Amino acid sequence: MTATDRNVLVTLRFFDNESMAILRDAGCTVTIHEPPPGANDGAFSPAELKEMLAGKQGWIVGHAWVTREVLESAPQLAVVARRGVGYERVDAVAAKELGKVVTIAAGGNAPSVADQAIGLMIGIGRRFREQHERMAAGDWTILVGTELYRSTVGLIGFGRIARQLARRLKGFETEILAYSPRLDAATAAEYGVRPVDLPSLLRESDYVSVHAPLNASTRHLVDPQALSSMKKTAILVNTSRGGLVDETALLAALRAGAIAGAALDVFEGEIDPAMRAVAQELLKLPNFIGQPHSGASTSEALGRSNVLAARSIAAVLTGTPPVADCVIVDGRAPASVSEHQGRETTCHS
Repeated sequence: MTATDRNVLVTLRFFDNESMAILRDAGCTVTIHEPPPGANDGAFSPAELKEMLAGKQGWIVGHAWVTREVLESAPQLAVVARRGVGYERVDAVAAKELGKVVTIAAGGNAPSVADQAIGLMIGIGRRFREQHERMAAGDWTILVGTELYRSTVGLIGFGRIARQLARRLKGFETEILAYSPRLDAATAAEYGVRPVDLPSLLRESDYVSVHAPLNASTRHLVDPQALSSMKKTAILVNTSRGGLVDETALLAALRAGAIAGAALDVFEGEIDPAMRAVAQELLKLPNFIGQPHSGASTSEALGRSNVLAARSIAAVLTGTPPVADCVIVDGRAPASVSEHQGRETTCHS
């Protein structure tokens, strides 16, 4: 691929100068189409994406739907790089069949999301929202909260973010339980966590933090039965993906006092507009904190993720191997791909 064939589309806000320089140093011409105010690039229609991708060989994407239809419309597109780690909006099967490379920004946002999870645990446990709202109304009554210190925290999933979180939780002298089908004894020992099955984790934990990928087998992993098995004093946190928690069941559980509180940074309503009404009801509750999928939105995390995405684009377009941990699928002809890079890699938060 010649330098004249290195046209890159960026459908993001906050794409920084360092990352732009990486692309330009690789001979890339960069076009930025920022999403509409108040929206991410998931707001772009397939028709708009097709028009933007005309003549582009690389695409740095946030939350846009990377469908077979869109990919087929851009035969010259060689690489799609997500500024993030989840890729449920990317048709990876189609990308591979069409000979394209898909990458993620592996590890770029892990510290930021782990920090946020700690903040949400403390915020709900110490009843920050309730105290603030009461004081704003003139009531300075002190409410009694609960400590994260020396509590039992259960982590559902044990990828990059959960591992960062486990390291932070050690400072609070917590007992950490972890449920993940892929968690081996050596990794559990390294991070000081106790592997358990999901029912045990839900039953024993004071705080439950969700860090699993969203797929057909994990949708509504935290369902009415799971919520009913938790302690009444327990707190639920989800910073991974909307859809892992059955929010209708969560609303009922919080209203009934089945659990003490919850905090979500991700909602089913992000994808399903019909679920926005449930989110709005959750946001009215005093023992609930909501965030608009902002866990990765720190200047530091965005900078790291931008750089990882830019390096992946530059590598593929200049014919050098991208970082293996960032590669989700590589559909290029075997002759152009090393044995190490040619395998399909799965990377989750």
